Amino acid sequence: MSDPHSSYHRYHIDTGDAPDRVPWPSRFNVEVKRSGLAKLILTELVQYRGDPEIVLSRPCVYGVFSGPFGGFAPREEKCVGCLRCTTQYPEWVQVLPNPDRAALGDGYFTFDHVNAVAYEASTGRVPVRGAGYRGRFGGEGWDGMWTDMSEIVRPTRDGIHGREFISTEIDIGDKHNFLSFGADGQPAGPVPRVLSLPVPMLIDAPPPAVATDALYRLLAQAAAELDTLVMLPAHPILRLNLRGPHVVPLLAPADRDLVRVLPFHPRLVMLDGMDDALYSEVRERLPEALIGLRTPFIDGEQLLAHIANGIRIFHLTADYHGRDPEGVFVFDRIRRAHQTLVDARIREEVTLLGSGGIVAAEHVPKAIIAGLDAVVLDTPVLVALQACFDGDFTGPTLDTLRLPRNLDPAWGLRRLKNLFASWRDQLLEILGAMGLREVRRLRGEIGRAMFQRDLEREAFGEIEGYF
Repeated sequence: MSDPHSSYHRYHIDTGDAPDRVPWPSRFNVEVKRSGLAKLILTELVQYRGDPEIVLSRPCVYGVFSGPFGGFAPREEKCVGCLRCTTQYPEWVQVLPNPDRAALGDGYFTFDHVNAVAYEASTGRVPVRGAGYRGRFGGEGWDGMWTDMSEIVRPTRDGIHGREFISTEIDIGDKHNFLSFGADGQPAGPVPRVLSLPVPMLIDAPPPAVATDALYRLLAQAAAELDTLVMLPAHPILRLNLRGPHVVPLLAPADRDLVRVLPFHPRLVMLDGMDDALYSEVRERLPEALIGLRTPFIDGEQLLAHIANGIRIFHLTADYHGRDPEGVFVFDRIRRAHQTLVDARIREEVTLLGSGGIVAAEHVPKAIIAGLDAVVLDTPVLVALQACFDGDFTGPTLDTLRLPRNLDPAWGLRRLKNLFASWRDQLLEILGAMGLREVRRLRGEIGRAMFQRDLEREAFGEIEGYF
C-alpha cells in the first residue's frame, strides 16, 4: 500500500442532504383568509371561464399551496419567507414569524443562529439571504466587530470559487522561534513538536447533561472523518475503547491513575485544570504526547507562569454565552491573552485554542483575528444534531439543552460534516476577500477588523451626552 502522505492531497469535506429528523416548528405561519380565498377562486372561475390551469395556480414556487386543498391548508414547512404571496394578494394572505420557532434558541444562541446552523447542517451549503439583510449592523459581543474586506489584492483569490488555493491548515504544539545546530549539523537544542490540522475547528467534549455513549462515538467518528480533534473525558474513552489520532483525552486531577491504562498513545492530552502530579504522570507515561491545559481565561501572569512550567498549548474557555466569571466577553479576553504572548515575544511558541460564545460561522475568523490559533466548537455541534434549548442558559453545565432521542449515527455524521464544510467555505470567503492565502496569517490581524465602539467614539465622541 502506498504512503498516503507521499503525494499531495487537497483537503475536502464531502457533503450531502441530511434533512431534519425531528420535526421542528416551521419558520413562518401562513395565515390565509379562507372566505376571501373562496371568493377569489369563484371570481377567477368566471373571469377565466373555468380554465383549471389558471384558476388552480397559486403564487408560490416553493409549494406552500401545492397540497390537495391548496391555500385552504398551506404547507407552512415549505415557506421560505419570500413574501410573493402577500405582495400579490395582501388581502388574503399574511406570512408571519412563527413564535414556536423563535423558542428553539436562548438569549444568546438566538433562533436566527439556530436557523443558520440547521440549514448548514442539513445541506452543507452557505446560507444566502437573497432578499437582502434586514438585521442590525452592530450590537454586543461579536456583532460589534466587523471584518474589513478592503484589502483585496487579486481577483483570482476568490474564496471557494477562486483558482488559487487558500490554506486553512493550522499547527498545534510546541514551537520555537529559532533552531540551534551543533558542529555535526544536528539540532543542538529543543526542536518543534507540532501536529497539523487541515481546518482550525476542533470539537469539544459534550456537557454532562447531554453526554451519552452514542454521542461520544458519533463525535469521535466525526473527528476522524473530518481530520480534526475531539476532546473526550477519560472514562468514556476507556469504556467505549475510543482510540485514534483524532481523540484527545481530557484528564482531570482525579484521572491520574487512568493515564497508564489508556487504550492508545494520543498525540495530544489536555489537562482539565493544572495539577502537578497529573502533569508529571502524563509526561512519564506518554512522553511522545503533546500536553495542553484546559482552563478558564486567566490573567497574563498566570499564563506566563504555566508557560514557564512547560505548557505550550492552552484551551481557554468561557461560558456558553461567551462570558468569563467576571462577565467580560470572550473577545476581550482573547485579545489580552494574545497580547501578553506578543509582549513576552513568545507568541509563535504557544498555541491558543478557545471556546465559548462561538455560535456562527462568522465567529470563527473573528476569534482568530482576536488572537486564537483555532476554535473549539461546543453548542453549534449539538444544535446541528437538532438539540433544543429548554429555557435560557443558566450555568456552566448547560443543563437546558436537550438532544433528540435515538440519535442516528449516519445522519449525525452527515450533519456534522455538512456543518464543518459550510463553516470552512465561509472562512475561505473571508480569507479570499482579504487577500490572504492561509488562515495562519489571519491570527491577531486586528488591522483587518473594525469595531463599532471605536468607530462610534471617533465619529460621535465630541457630541455631548452620546457616551
